[in-house]
Amino acid sequence: MLNHLLIAASGLLLASAAQAQTDAPPPAALQALQGCWHGSGTVMGKPVTLTLRAEPTALGAMIALDTTSVANADPTDRYAAHLVFGWLPPKEGRPVLTGYWADSFGGAFAAPGEGEAQAERFEMRYRFGSDTFVNRWQRSAQGLDWTIIARDAAGKEQPFASYRLTAAPCPAALPAQRR
Repeated sequence: MLNHLLIAASGLLLASAAQAQTDAPPPAALQALQGCWHGSGTVMGKPVTLTLRAEPTALGAMIALDTTSVANADPTDRYAAHLVFGWLPPKEGRPVLTGYWADSFGGAFAAPGEGEAQAERFEMRYRFGSDTFVNRWQRSAQGLDWTIIARDAAGKEQPFASYRLTAAPCPAALPAQRR
């Protein structure tokens, strides 16, 4: 009898999760990231090229993004990040975003994030130590712009990274990333 109750409860949980998933599609600005991108930019003034792939994950309940960049002056200077974006019902008319940042620097630099979405753009904030890194994403007819601003504890901001990307064909799978 207990097994039947557990199976029934599991079915209800799965049905509820599926219903919640269909009731809350990703905000348009976040959904616009989906696909593959290629571009260039700067990180702390250093020119880089990068690739980016964003796709649904967790049965469509979240969007996962993987990006890899290489310094133009030194092909051994590589960096990779894995970002996960989720969304909650709108608050004050704007969808609320949640997420997580993990990168090739390892666990010491992984961080949860929060943000808001608007029609064609969204912002995520990740805290690393006493600094907050504000990531701003904007999709346009020309492509995708991603900027990162470092904000210190006193609120002073300075540019950290800026990228301009264009849509690109998606490879079958991304290669494994190693430092």
